[in-house]
Amino acid sequence: MNLSVYTDGGSKGNPGPASIGIVVYGEGKKQLFHHKEAIGRKTNNEAEYTAVIRALELVRGYIGKEKLKPQQIDFYSDSLLIVSQLSGLYKIKKPHIRDFIFKIRVLESELRLPVHYHHIPREKNQVADDLVNGVEPTS
Repeated sequence: MNLSVYTDGGSKGNPGPASIGIVVYGEGKKQLFHHKEAIGRKTNNEAEYTAVIRALELVRGYIGKEKLKPQQIDFYSDSLLIVSQLSGLYKIKKPHIRDFIFKIRVLESELRLPVHYHHIPREKNQVADDLVNGVEPTS
C-alpha cells in the first residue's frame, strides 16, 4: 500500500492570514482523511512548507493509530519551488526555510519510509486548494 498526500498552503497578502489543506489517499484513490487549518500570519511559501510538515505529522499519527504499513509516501504539490527544494534540485538560501527543511527531514526519518515529492498542476490539486480556501470536500 502506498499513501498519496496532496498539500497546499496559501496566504492572503503574502505575508498575511494563512491556511493549509491536506488530503491523504490510500490505494485506489480512496480518501483516508483530510485536514484544514488556519496557521496565522505567513508567506505563501511558509504556508506551503507548514502544510508538508503538518501532513507528515498527521500521517505519522494515522499510520500508528490505524496500524497501516504503507510501502512509501508520495507527496503532491502545485508549488514547483517547494517540490524542487524538497527533492534537492534547488538550493535553500534562507535560514528560516532551512528550518522548515530540517523539521521535514526529521519527520521523514521518523516514518522510516521512502518519501517522494511530485509537482502537479494546480487543477490536479483542487481538493487541497479548496481546503485552503475554506471549502469542504464533497467526497
